[in-house]
Amino acid sequence: MDNGKQKKGEAVCPSKKGKLELVDVKQQLAAAKDGPQYWRSLEELSNTEEFQEMLHREFPRQASEWVDGGTSRRDFLKLMSASMALAGLSACVKQPLEPIVPYVRQPEEITLGKPLFFATAAVIAGYAVPVLAESHEGRPTKIEGNPQHPATLGGTDVMTQGSVLGMYDPDRSQTVMLDNDIRTWGGFVGALANPLAAQKAVQGAGLRLLSRSTTSPTLAAQIKQFLQTYPQAKWVQYDPAGRDNSRAGAKQSFGEYLDTQYNFEKADVILSLDGDFLSSGFPGFHKYARQFSARRSPDLKEKMIRFYAAESTPTNTGAKADHRIPVRAVEIEAFGRAVAAGLGVGGPATASSDWGEYASMIANDLQKHKGAAVVVVGEHQPPAVHALAHSMNAALGAVGNTVLYTEPVEAQPIDQTAALKELVAEMNAGKVDMIVVMGANPVYEAPADLDFVDAYKKVALRIHHGLYVDETGVISHWHIPATHYLEQWGDVRAFDGTITIQQPLIAPLYGGKNQYELVSALNGQGSTGAYELVRAYWQKQHTGADFEAWWRRAVHDGFIANSAAQVRNASAKGGVPAASGAADNSMEIIFRRDPMIYDGEFSNNGWLQEAPKPYTQLTWDNAILINPTTAHDMKIDTEDEVEINVNGRKVTGGIWRTPGHPKNSISVFLGYGRTRAGRVGNGPGFSAYQVRTSDKQGIATGVQLNKTGKQFLFATTQGFQNMDGRDIVRVATLEDFISDPNFAHEKTQAPVEGLTMFQPYDYSKEYKWGMAIDLNSCVGCKSCVVACVAENNIPVVGKDMVKRGRHMHWLRVDNYHEGSPDAPKTYTQPVPCQQCENAPCELVCPVGATVHSTEGLNDMVYNRCVGTRYCSNNCPYKVRRFNFLLFQDWTTPQWKMARNPDVSIRSRGVMEKCTYCVQRITHARINAEREDRKIRDGEFTTACAQACPADAIVFGDLNNASSRVAKLRAQQRNYGLLEELNNRPRTTYMAVVRNPNPELERAMDQRELATEHK
Repeated sequence: MDNGKQKKGEAVCPSKKGKLELVDVKQQLAAAKDGPQYWRSLEELSNTEEFQEMLHREFPRQASEWVDGGTSRRDFLKLMSASMALAGLSACVKQPLEPIVPYVRQPEEITLGKPLFFATAAVIAGYAVPVLAESHEGRPTKIEGNPQHPATLGGTDVMTQGSVLGMYDPDRSQTVMLDNDIRTWGGFVGALANPLAAQKAVQGAGLRLLSRSTTSPTLAAQIKQFLQTYPQAKWVQYDPAGRDNSRAGAKQSFGEYLDTQYNFEKADVILSLDGDFLSSGFPGFHKYARQFSARRSPDLKEKMIRFYAAESTPTNTGAKADHRIPVRAVEIEAFGRAVAAGLGVGGPATASSDWGEYASMIANDLQKHKGAAVVVVGEHQPPAVHALAHSMNAALGAVGNTVLYTEPVEAQPIDQTAALKELVAEMNAGKVDMIVVMGANPVYEAPADLDFVDAYKKVALRIHHGLYVDETGVISHWHIPATHYLEQWGDVRAFDGTITIQQPLIAPLYGGKNQYELVSALNGQGSTGAYELVRAYWQKQHTGADFEAWWRRAVHDGFIANSAAQVRNASAKGGVPAASGAADNSMEIIFRRDPMIYDGEFSNNGWLQEAPKPYTQLTWDNAILINPTTAHDMKIDTEDEVEINVNGRKVTGGIWRTPGHPKNSISVFLGYGRTRAGRVGNGPGFSAYQVRTSDKQGIATGVQLNKTGKQFLFATTQGFQNMDGRDIVRVATLEDFISDPNFAHEKTQAPVEGLTMFQPYDYSKEYKWGMAIDLNSCVGCKSCVVACVAENNIPVVGKDMVKRGRHMHWLRVDNYHEGSPDAPKTYTQPVPCQQCENAPCELVCPVGATVHSTEGLNDMVYNRCVGTRYCSNNCPYKVRRFNFLLFQDWTTPQWKMARNPDVSIRSRGVMEKCTYCVQRITHARINAEREDRKIRDGEFTTACAQACPADAIVFGDLNNASSRVAKLRAQQRNYGLLEELNNRPRTTYMAVVRNPNPELERAMDQRELATEHK
């Protein structure tokens, strides 16, 4: 470079400040091809300090890959140019004008500023989660549940709420690649011709397709056609958090694969044997949470559900139990057999001496409620426990009432672990010439003992299809970028079998291809799109002149009516399975899917990484959960780093003492320790897959823990988990509630009306917005937290800021423990801004940034805020958040598209908090005024209330006596948080009512007293 003028062939030029900037790299690299002189000069320049400084300044993640040797520099520059990551950053090239112009012909259905909603479906664990996707001028920004869908009843979960962020993720794969070189889709389709022709000659003997479980009818039909063309080829499915145990248990009981569905609407008593059915990711979670919560109303009196839970890992499901019994995972079977013996199922059996006396009491209660009782089993429990539950449910008369058996919803239910083992053996034996991995990541998630990586590398042609160039994609020959569910046509079945039609809300952002197009290419139909394929399939299924109307209705509603799986009248044929033998007394390890990022599929989602996990409140990491007493005996403390040794396989992680965890046992969560997830998912936690083997994917014994002498610092949002004598969560038994319905107001009394220094305001002439949260219904799933983040443009701040207490969530869900650390009662409480009428924050703001509206909202005027934080100091609920740093990403174009245009983007130095989704209130008010009417109850609600699968959060106008929220406020269970402070919060709570078995309650209390005395 000379005097700031660019010489021919140079790739950089100085800016006015003297820094190096990239200049039209895309065009130059494309023109250079592989010219040796060009690449030589460019690589010499790349060694200069100026170039390195520019690279680390503009592209820290890519620069890290460069330094770490993840790819060669030449390949790196090619990828950067093709992905457009460097486009438009030149200070030396004049950019073309891009004027903003109105539509020439605006689409009829679009009104600027007014969102549209389209029915589609996310896919979790292979099953559909029906949703309504909100779109602003063609940009999906928010996901809501589909209230008309019978499988979810309008509820959502954390993973579905976070899915919009996943669609816009700039770390997603953006180009077709062959050995790290950029190619095209047409080039890939052409390259398939010779390998497929060779396989056709041998009937596909060397051809394998590996995917996750699928419930898509169209995709199943395509794969069936593929296997007919190549009859010796094989289709292998593998889900690391899959359903092999429940499948095997059903086959053991019924002689065939059947799916189990529960109907908690008809249940009076539930026994859960390690079943976490109130957790995101559990098939049917949304419907089960709604049914369970509806039956937990104390207004039902003696018909209120009683819930027993014997579980090995503390969960939000166990926290809802009237009696939660911590039991080691390997002892769950013995506990279940003891209960079964009390029901007359199987021979005599005894549980552990610790809990044996409880089993008979539970059996007696189940027996008293025949026809209205049900036993639920967790997937990680072995097949024998599932088969035992089928026999118990039959004995209880549950089949056809609280339990339904249906045809399998999966397109091809198989023993996935056995199929994966066979595939690895065939790859090692050289029998696989070509493998297509579709939507799976076996290099990361396959059982450690299979050595999948070595076997995979022996295949001559490896093709990977996925959203990311992940651990499997990076060692494949071809990588094909996949579409997000919001970018594609498709069909998928919900857990009950109901078929949902997926429709795209936006064209594929990164040129991805969906699974239908990939299989179509394998079938020699590379130009056929997903819309044509899905529509053609259903045109064959629904013949007749009304197909067009039928199709439009199915797309509009988001599901095909009356398409649920056929119910089977099944009865256990094999009898009660034989006992597995005495439980191993050595320390056990339990492998669980993570409640936020599942099995690692959502590792690169910052909303989910930063959302506090149910029960532990941890963010950004997985931990080794252990009983406090066991940890004390082993002289291990929270945040000690330890090495887990499972039969010679080792991994290190941090300890988290967890109340309620059984002794002599640890739990670890899958999905962490990623290396190719993206800039968010790479690094956090440790990979539990490294010590998980194919024969013990749920539970393993013979575990050793060895301290490394180091510390592992966690980021948690709640470090104080007892109420310190304050009545934050108010609890009574059903018996006490019936005798004293006013129990919630006995210990603490709110000051009388008018006892305040504030000038009273008459809210009767306006709307009077309020919220009631039923703690008896809340299942602690955190769907509300992630929904609030998505609706209100709340930024991700990262682990370090969370450790400093600078997390930005406007809504938190606190946990409180009562009783012994070994077996506590646990309560959950969502806490948004309480919208106090006598707001203490307003008194201390020196610039009037926090003010009161005529409708009772505590509003924030961001432009006035100067960041004194006095309001936060004066808030007893600690629900205000301060932008210490520039947490928002103002430069990445994708994040601009993802944000809700109705909510302002906060920069730094201002206080922010829950607003009761005032933007939704405003929309509803405008619509009502346009029609000259009042806002109707239920016409809209807040993001947290809409997302809640348990319907625990109710929002509305307190001046409307017939509104749901007004009726809840009038109930005696309703109370205000810290109401003795006379803040008069507009958000109030419904007290918890437990329904314990009196006999079992006395026995457990006596045991706890004896333990404390000892």
